[in-house]
Amino acid sequence: MNKDTLSQYNEVIKACKGVFEKKTKDYGTAWRILRLPSITDQIMIKAQRIRAIQEKGVQRVSDDVSTEFIGIVNYCIMALMQIMSKDDKQLECTFDTLEPLYDKAIADILLLLAHKNHDYQEAWRAMRISSITDIILMKLLRIKKIEDNQGKTLFSEGVQANYQDIVNYAVFSLIKLGYVEE
Repeated sequence: MNKDTLSQYNEVIKACKGVFEKKTKDYGTAWRILRLPSITDQIMIKAQRIRAIQEKGVQRVSDDVSTEFIGIVNYCIMALMQIMSKDDKQLECTFDTLEPLYDKAIADILLLLAHKNHDYQEAWRAMRISSITDIILMKLLRIKKIEDNQGKTLFSEGVQANYQDIVNYAVFSLIKLGYVEE
């Protein structure tokens, strides 16, 4: 993987994790009550807002698009943590308890990125952010279909792989938006 990509990726993830930590301290882990389809819907709301802003060219709520992509990353990580701890019904967790799960999810996603970047040769760098947004929305529709089918697939990857891809696309968007130095 391109060393710039790894550096930029890690910088974005560090920022996302910082937001996750602060929100965990502010709100606790109320999100632990959410079932996966509810988390998927939260991600969908954020992605649809990004697309609406892209199409309209204006926004009326001050939160910028970068904030929404950070939210997409963190909600996907929450979903992956829910999958990892599906038997743990504890609602309140400390950040210190969750941090290893966050880091494990990111390590798995980073490994996936390394493999895909090898095969696709950083094709994401030539993509438009609007196309990345559309791909995120498509992957969310896939997740919703898999969820509606009680997680069963005949041939396709499951929800976990789609959440991981969405994290990568959201990070790519943040890099392209200049959230980190290119």
